[in-house]
Amino acid sequence: MSNKRIKDIEKTLLSNNYYTLNKFNFKYLMSNGSWVHQMREVYERGHGAGILLYNTTKKTVVLIKQFRLPTFLHDNKDGFIIEIPAGLLDADNPEQCIIRETEEEVGIRLKSVKKIYEGYSSPGVLTEKMHFFIGEYTDDMKVSEGGGLESETEDIEILEIPFTEAVRMLNEGEIVDTRTIVLLQYAIIHKLVE
Repeated sequence: MSNKRIKDIEKTLLSNNYYTLNKFNFKYLMSNGSWVHQMREVYERGHGAGILLYNTTKKTVVLIKQFRLPTFLHDNKDGFIIEIPAGLLDADNPEQCIIRETEEEVGIRLKSVKKIYEGYSSPGVLTEKMHFFIGEYTDDMKVSEGGGLESETEDIEILEIPFTEAVRMLNEGEIVDTRTIVLLQYAIIHKLVE
């Protein structure tokens, strides 16, 4: 870290249960030249990868539906959301990760994927950087039922839906996962499925 506007960083571990939550106290040099004390909590959960799977012949996309506790605790009545297949990198590079996650979650074995961008998920609180891909699939790439790993207690419903239906769901607010929203918008802009 080489930012001369930050000094005296103190780190305190708050939680290390599932991922790591640290509290940071530091001094920050404001644009007006004064030093101020700031405190932030930073959640470290590793980096991830996500993919929009599309089929140009059938004009479909594959999304998944699963329970997400934070949404249930906030305002999502049943806690289920529709999203892209995604996962943490663990020890893999982003491409290896998303090929592995695609097979685990939806049972499709991809030979290749195309990376379209990477970005921070929620830079005010998370260290996570997401790597986003698109991948064209065909029916003969289906190698299992998918649904996630039992060892990770995943319970994933696979949704192969017409692209036009996904766009309708996006426009009517039925898709609320920002990763999925951005990849569907990418597909619209770049006319992936026509």
